[in-house]
Amino acid sequence: MDLQDQLKNLFPDHVSSEPEQEISDGNQIWLQDEPLLCKYEKRKGKPTTIIAGYTGADEDFKKLAKELKTKLSVGGSFKNDEIILQGDYRDQIMSMLKEKGFKVKRVGG
Repeated sequence: MDLQDQLKNLFPDHVSSEPEQEISDGNQIWLQDEPLLCKYEKRKGKPTTIIAGYTGADEDFKKLAKELKTKLSVGGSFKNDEIILQGDYRDQIMSMLKEKGFKVKRVGG
């Protein structure tokens, strides 16, 4: 029960002057025509997965990075317009991005 519902229960006769706003999902990420590149590299002997090639806003790409990190439960970062994830998760990442509507291209191996 949120604050608005509690206030309605306390003051049922009160008429709000503000229209109720619909809360947006926040998952609206701009989809591009060119495919995202999903690369595998070893950095300091450890496997990393790199996603590059996004031409939209940095904020959308950061949201995508956060979502991928939480779904895969891995560490990672967003640097130089690339998402860097710890470990080799190319297959899972590619399937998740395809579900979202992105085109994905596997690079290397």
